[in-house]
Amino acid sequence: MSAPILRRLADLRAATRPWIRAGERIGVVPTMGALHDGHLSLVAAARATCDRVIVTIFVNPKQFNNPQDLASYPRTEEEDARKLARFDVDALWVPDGAQMYPPAFATTVSVSGLTDVMEGAWRPGHFEGVATVVTKLFTQTSATDAFFGEKDYQQFLVVRRMATDLDLGVTVHGCPTIRDIDGLALSSRNLLLSDRARTMAPRLHEEMEVIALGLRAGKPFAPLREAALTRLDKAGFTGADYLDLRAQDDLAALDVPDRPARLFAAAWLAGVRLIDNIAVE
Repeated sequence: MSAPILRRLADLRAATRPWIRAGERIGVVPTMGALHDGHLSLVAAARATCDRVIVTIFVNPKQFNNPQDLASYPRTEEEDARKLARFDVDALWVPDGAQMYPPAFATTVSVSGLTDVMEGAWRPGHFEGVATVVTKLFTQTSATDAFFGEKDYQQFLVVRRMATDLDLGVTVHGCPTIRDIDGLALSSRNLLLSDRARTMAPRLHEEMEVIALGLRAGKPFAPLREAALTRLDKAGFTGADYLDLRAQDDLAALDVPDRPARLFAAAWLAGVRLIDNIAVE
């Protein structure tokens, strides 16, 4: 059964009012659309955890620092609605820009520390855009629970910190990265890859696994990193914004994984920016 598509905040509030009165748990899955199995795994987790589930679809202009990236982002609303039909979602919240950011909108939410590195350093303003829109989505939907994929692990940490610091009363759940059979982390941006680039893309994850294997064997990170970057360059990647070993809790840079750690990468392939991360035991 297809969920109702709500486009006005008044309609969303009317839908959630009886759920709130009944004390039901409301799970929200914030997305920018172009849904894939990674998104659907979040919807399944929300459905298993909560009484009500709202999926949001909004391509947020405030988290894009490149206008061309915003313009090329896939938009597939009708197909997204069909994919969600089997999950018995209670509502799709699909506001337009004017509904989300009305005239004279002047508020920004920012999180310090966690946003100073990696995506925050390479995409100025990105996390302010994320924190602002997610704060609005949480309050608009009256969510008690929210579900984010660990593929965007830094984003997950930022949102969790923001929800805690602002006493929003939302439990932020991190859900495992979903990968294609060849190891490529599922992402809406994968739709932008040519057929040839798509066959090369899993190499990023492969090289990260090679590094992780070396770290587990006690090898130092720096030479493992340099060797992986060289191999990626030879494989056709056109540069990496970062390939970092960082602490899993506060994203502090590490030379050795002497505490729970993750490898993080952002690399370019045929004009498409791929990001990934894996845990290092």
